[in-house]
Amino acid sequence: MIRGLLGLLVFAGLITAAIFFADHPGQVEIVWQGWQVETSVGVLAAAAVLAGLAIALLFWLVSLLLDSPRAFLRQRRERRRRAGYRALTRGMVAVAAGDPQEAQRCARRADTLLADPPLTLLLSAQAAQLGGDETAAKKFFTAMLDRPEMEFLGLRGLLNQALRAGDRGTALRLTERAAALRPDTIWVVESLFELEAREGRWDAALETLAQAVKRRIIPRERARHHRGVILYELSLAALASGDQARGRNLAAQAQALTTDLAAPATHHARALLQDRRTGPAAKAIERAWRTIPHPDLAQVYAAIHDGAPALDRLKSFERLAAQNPDARETHLTVAEAALDAQLWGEARRHLEQALSAPAPPFIARLPNPARFPVTPDPDEDTSLAGPTPRLCLMMARLGEAEHGIGTNSREWLDRAVTAMPDPRYLCATCGGESLEWRSLCSHCGSFDALAWRTPAWTAAGNILPISPKPPNAEGGELPVGYSASS
Repeated sequence: MIRGLLGLLVFAGLITAAIFFADHPGQVEIVWQGWQVETSVGVLAAAAVLAGLAIALLFWLVSLLLDSPRAFLRQRRERRRRAGYRALTRGMVAVAAGDPQEAQRCARRADTLLADPPLTLLLSAQAAQLGGDETAAKKFFTAMLDRPEMEFLGLRGLLNQALRAGDRGTALRLTERAAALRPDTIWVVESLFELEAREGRWDAALETLAQAVKRRIIPRERARHHRGVILYELSLAALASGDQARGRNLAAQAQALTTDLAAPATHHARALLQDRRTGPAAKAIERAWRTIPHPDLAQVYAAIHDGAPALDRLKSFERLAAQNPDARETHLTVAEAALDAQLWGEARRHLEQALSAPAPPFIARLPNPARFPVTPDPDEDTSLAGPTPRLCLMMARLGEAEHGIGTNSREWLDRAVTAMPDPRYLCATCGGESLEWRSLCSHCGSFDALAWRTPAWTAAGNILPISPKPPNAEGGELPVGYSASS
C-alpha cells in the first residue's frame, strides 16, 4: 500500500516536470573544445537522467561480475547446510528407529556437510552405541568435553558407559563433574548420592542429601529415611573404630529416623548391651516393636533376658507384646516363649491368633518390579493371612510336645512345604530377596531399597486366607476343605 502510494507520487512528479519543461523550454548552449551544443532545458535534463541510469547500470554489472564468485560460494554453503541438517534429522530418526547402519551413514554425511562438529558429535556417538561400537562412542563423548556447550552431554554419555561397565569409581568422578556444571539437575543429584552411598562415602552422601533437600530434589520424608540409614552406617564405623559414645549416639538417631526398619533398632540395642545398659536396650526394642515387630528384635530382647527362668522370660515377652498386641510377629514370639515354658495352652492360643493375623504386605514378583515404598502404604492390602513355614513348624513342635510324634505334627510339617512364605526383605529396585537387612541391596547395590515384605507365592491359589482353626489336636483330622496339599 505505501509502496504503491510512493510510486504514484513519483509518477505524478515526473509528469508535472515534463509539463513544466514543455511549457518553459528555455535555451541551453554548451561550447567545449571546439564543440557547440544547443538544446532545450528539458532535453538536457532528460539526457542527464539517462546518463545517470547508464552509469548505474554499468556499476551494477561490474559489481555483479566481481561479486559472483562470493555469491556462488554463499549459495553452495547454504545448500550444503540444508543438506547437512536433513542428514542430521534423518540420522536422529534412524537412531529412534534402531537402524545403526542408516544412523552411521547419516552421521558421516552430516559431519561432512556441516562444518560444525558439535551438531554431529551427539549423533555420531548415538549411532556408534546403536551399532555396538562403545569405543567409538566413548571417543565422541570425550570430544564433547572440550566444548562448553556440549560438556554436560558428553559427561552423561560417559557416565552411562561407566555404569554399564560397572566402573563406579569413574562414574562417581564424572557425576561430581556434572554436578559442578548443573547442581540443580535431578538425575545428577540422585546419581551422585546413589554412587556415594554405594562407595561407602557416607559423610559425602550426607552432605549431598542435605543439598538435595535444600534444592527440593529429594522429598523431606524420603531424605529423613535416607539420613537414618546413613547414620546407621556411620554408627557401625564409629563402633568399629572404638568410638563407643559416638557410635551409640548415632545408633539412637538412626533408630529414631527409620521407624520402619528393625536393623537400626537391634543395632542400637546391641550397642547399649555392650555398655551393660540392659534397661535402655529393652526400651529401645520395645519402642521399635510398636512400628516394626520383627524376629531380630525378639532375638535381641531374648538376649537381654538371657539366663532368666522360662516363666520370667515369658512375662518379659508379654510386656514386649503389649507394645503391639495384634501383630502376627507378636503372637509368634509369645507362642515361642510359651513353648519354652511348656505352657501348651498359651502357646496354642497365640498360634491360633497368629494364623488369622495379617502378614506383612504381599508383593507379587513382576518381570520388571515397580519400586514399592519403603514405608508401607496405608492403602496397601495387608489382609493376607494363613500359615507360613515357621508357624507350621511351631504347630508341629506343639503337637509333638503335647502328644508325641503323630499324625498331627506330620500334617503340619506337610503344610510347611506349600505354606505361604515367611516375610523377608525385598528390594524395591530389582525385587531381590534377602533374609538380612543391609543398606545396599546385595543383588543390585541400590541404597535403602530393602523392606520387610511377604514375597510372591508360587501356589497362587494359596493367597486366599485360610481358616484360623488348626488341625484337630486329638484325632489329627483337618477341618472340612482343609487339606495338607491345598
